[in-house]
Amino acid sequence: MGRIIAIANQKGGVGKTTTAINLSAALAAKGKKVLVIDTDPQGNTTSGFNIDKNNLDNTIYELMLGECSVQDCLIKEVVPNVTVLPSNVNLAAAEIELIGVDKKEYILKNEVDWIKEQYDFIIIDCPPSLNMLTVNAMTTANTVLVPIQCEYYALEGLSQLIHTVNLVRERLNPQLQIEGILFTMYDSRTNLSMQVVDNVKKNLNQKIYKTVIPRNIRLAEAPSYGLPITMYDPKSAGAESYMALANEVIKRKDI
Repeated sequence: MGRIIAIANQKGGVGKTTTAINLSAALAAKGKKVLVIDTDPQGNTTSGFNIDKNNLDNTIYELMLGECSVQDCLIKEVVPNVTVLPSNVNLAAAEIELIGVDKKEYILKNEVDWIKEQYDFIIIDCPPSLNMLTVNAMTTANTVLVPIQCEYYALEGLSQLIHTVNLVRERLNPQLQIEGILFTMYDSRTNLSMQVVDNVKKNLNQKIYKTVIPRNIRLAEAPSYGLPITMYDPKSAGAESYMALANEVIKRKDI
C-alpha cells in the first residue's frame, strides 16, 4: 500500500500547491505511481496539471456528495505516472451541504480506500484553512507535510496546525504523523531566510527536510503553462530541489 501525504498549512501563500504539483511530478519521474487529490476549492493543483477545472462533470465535490464513484472522477496520466482527482469552486459549498451528514470526516478516506492499493504515493493538497476539507484530508493521510515560507511570520499558526494534527490523531486517525517541515521560498541572499530556518530548528521538535525549496522564477512561471517544473525546466534550481525532496520522501522509512 502506498503512502498518503497531506500537504497542509492554514497560512496561504506558503507553497502548498507548488509542492503538491512538483513533488508529485518528481516522484512520478522516479517511476512511482502517484495520485494527486485536490481538496482546495481554488482548484490550482488541478489547473497546474493543465486540466480545465471549469469544464468537469465529476470532481471531488460530486464524490463527497455521493453523486459519483471515485473511478468516475479520476483523470489519468495527466503527465506520465500521475493521476489527478480534481477540484473546482463548487467544492466551497461542500461544507454547508454536508452539515448533518454522519461521519462526514471519513468521506474522502472511505473513497480513497477503494483505490489506494494502485498507487505508490497519494498526495493531497489542502485548502489554506483548518476546515472540514482539511480534516478529511488528515483523516485519509498517513502523514502531514508542512511547507513553511522563509519569512518573518513563518512560525505563526504552526502551533495551531500541530494542535489540529494532534486532535485528528486522538479522535479520528490514530496513525497520523507529521511527515516533516519543508522550507519554501528560501533566498540565500537574505539573512532573514537563514534566521527563519535556524529559528524553526531551535523551536520545533519535528522532522525537518534537508531539502530547501529556493525562490525561483521558473517555479513561479510553470503553472501558467500547465506543467510541473520537472517538465517546464528540468535543469532549473526549482526542479532540482523537488527531485531532491522526492528522494528524501522515498527514503523515509521511519514513518
